[in-house]
Order: sequence, then structure tokens, then C-alpha cells
Amino acid sequence: MLLSRFFIALWRLFVDALGVFVTLLKVMVPALLVVKVLEMVGATQWVGVALGPLMELLGLPPELGIVWAATLLTNIFTGLVVFFEVTGDASLSVTQVTVLGALLLIGHSLPVEGAVAKRAGVPWWATIVLRVGGALVFAALVNWSYRLLGARWLGYGQQAAELAWRPEPPADGVGHWLVGQLSTLGLIFVIIFALMALLEVLRFFNLERLVHLALSPLLRLLGIGRGAANVTVIGVTLGLSYGAGLLIRDLNAGVMSRRDAILALCFLGLCHSVIEDTLLILLLGAELWAVLGVRIVFSIVVIALIARWPQQQRPASRRRPEVNNPPL
Repeated sequence: MLLSRFFIALWRLFVDALGVFVTLLKVMVPALLVVKVLEMVGATQWVGVALGPLMELLGLPPELGIVWAATLLTNIFTGLVVFFEVTGDASLSVTQVTVLGALLLIGHSLPVEGAVAKRAGVPWWATIVLRVGGALVFAALVNWSYRLLGARWLGYGQQAAELAWRPEPPADGVGHWLVGQLSTLGLIFVIIFALMALLEVLRFFNLERLVHLALSPLLRLLGIGRGAANVTVIGVTLGLSYGAGLLIRDLNAGVMSRRDAILALCFLGLCHSVIEDTLLILLLGAELWAVLGVRIVFSIVVIALIARWPQQQRPASRRRPEVNNPPL
């Protein structure tokens, strides 16, 4: 009897995970096809040229614009491949690779992650302003910080960055691309299933409440209800797509309000996948305090301001209570 219940629960979990995965597929597959078409028609080159002047304002060589363009349209890994193709044997300073890393950490995978955010209620214009504008402001803050530190400690950040890794370029051809995307999508399903199983285990042992209590101060500062605690943790540590997939499920089930969903996704837009993405940037020779510490503080400040802005602008008599936001 106990074994039968276990398999029934496992089957229900599989069906739920499949539902979340199918929802993501409906958003991600068209976005991936659009990205491939843009890549084939040379959109990366056009965007890269347009971004050149912005690179110079941030103290970077203008040719690095194509690196950010590739990252914006695809992902950080592809951006790093382009980085090595563009820079060749030329060396950049620690300041320059850290500033570039700041751009890439926030401004990447816009077509796919923007489409996922749109499905959860964040409009495209908000995603573009937040991710592109946020990346530029964050990179400018990092650059300014290095200037201050360099003025205090002469030459700080000007030493040549030490590269710890050089990625292998992906195989050419639509067939290799298709196999790679299918492998990635399959891995996404496995991770979603594992995450949902972990959440069920946490609920079974009543540990989920401890997670919510631990995150209560941060969520209160961000103006987000505790119903978004799980997806926030998942998105910050693993990636926006995983967190957004579960967020869409919880939103449809009424577990969280639309306001919480939008604020959580905005926060994840600035601060997600802090393990994998941060490690990739560190391999370029960037410094941890800037690409992780400053990024987390920057993201918290921006979302805290966004969360409070509508409440300040809207007259008290017209404010509607947040019925789906339980008190922390």
C-alpha cells in the first residue's frame, strides 16, 4: 500500500513537472527559432556596431560591442566564445573584464528570457529597460568603483586579467544546433522535475516554512509576498527560466498575486543564476566582489525602489489591498 502511494505521488509529480515544462516549451521554442534566424541574418554584427560607442563610455574597446550583442541575443557562453574570437591574444585589465562581466551578467538571453517573463506578465518594454538599462547602470557603477579605488590605491584594477579558461567554439550547422537545443531542453525538464520533487520533500518535512522565514527580511525589503519565496530562491541560484516556470504554475494556481510575480521576475532579471553565470565571468579574470556582491546590492536597491514607486504615486484613497499577499 505504501509503495503504491509512492508511485502514485511520483506519477502526479511527473505530470505536474511535464505541465510546467510544456508551458516553458510553448514560450522558449519560438524564441529559440527567432534567435537562430537573427544569428543567420547577421543581426549580432549590426547590434554590435551600434553598441560600440556605449562600450567606449564604459572604458571598454568598441569592438567588445559585438560580444555584448551576441550575449544579449543568445547567452553568456556564446558571448564568451565571441569574446575570445574578438580579443585574440590582446590582454584586458581586471577593470575591463569586470565591467564587461557586469554587462553580460544582467544583459543576456533577452529573446528567450524576455519571452518567459512576458508569459508571466512582465511586458517586453519593461524587460528591455530593466535588463539593458540595468546592465549599463550596473557596469557604470562598477567602472566608477574601480576609478575611486584606483585613485586611492594607484594602479588598482589595471593589471592584466588572468584567463583561467577558454571555451571550445560550438559546432557549425543547423543539425548540431538542433541537437544542442534538444539536449538543453531535456536537461531543463530533468531539473524542473528534481526541483519540484525537492519542494515536495521540503513540504513533507515542514522545512519550507524555514525557507520562508529566512527570506522574510529580504522579501519584505523587496515588497514581495512570501508566496514567491521558493521561486525566488530557485531563480537566483539556478536561473530565471527555472524560477519563472514554477512561478507561472503558482500564479495560475493563485498561490501568489500578479504583483508578486512581476516583482519577483524583475528581481530575477537583475540577479539570477548567481552560481553558474558568476563562475563563467570569474574565469575571465573578473573580481568576485564586483560581479556578485555589488550585483546583489544593486538588484535589491533597484527592485525595492520599483516596489515602492507605484505606492508613492497612487493616492491612498485609490489604493487597492493586496488580497493575495499574506503578511510576512
